[in-house]
Amino acid sequence: MKKGMIILSLCAAVIVVLSQQKAPAKAPVRAPVKAAPAPVSTLAASVARGNIVYKKVCLSCHMADGGGVPRMNPPLMQTSYVTGDKSKLIYIVLKGMNDRVPIEDDYYSNTMAAHADLSDLQVADVLTFVRNSFGNKATAVTPAEVKIVRSGGHK
Repeated sequence: MKKGMIILSLCAAVIVVLSQQKAPAKAPVRAPVKAAPAPVSTLAASVARGNIVYKKVCLSCHMADGGGVPRMNPPLMQTSYVTGDKSKLIYIVLKGMNDRVPIEDDYYSNTMAAHADLSDLQVADVLTFVRNSFGNKATAVTPAEVKIVRSGGHK
């Protein structure tokens, strides 16, 4: 009986000791990982870059509001010339233009310099900017489309 009592006492002592021990430390709870912000849309990024090119290259002739100069430099606002055939517009930027052009019941005859020094991305961006500014809403121009026209593809 003494042996049973000793064993019972030892078991009780072990239970007491174990119950007083601190629970094992849990792994720290980490704050949920926040998702990276969504990338700026391709169109918005192209328009932003195109605005920079426009200010450096185009603004002096086509004006800050895209209104151009009557009978000299055509307006870029809400004209089918700007929102229409992309390859024709790309060609004009790359090769320039000397023609007298009718746009929205008016004629424009100032020579436009060629801007073949601009990269395909810069041409795409500035035309995307123009096609989505000054009241225009049109599809973006891609560097691949510029590359085709630059290489002698359709115009």
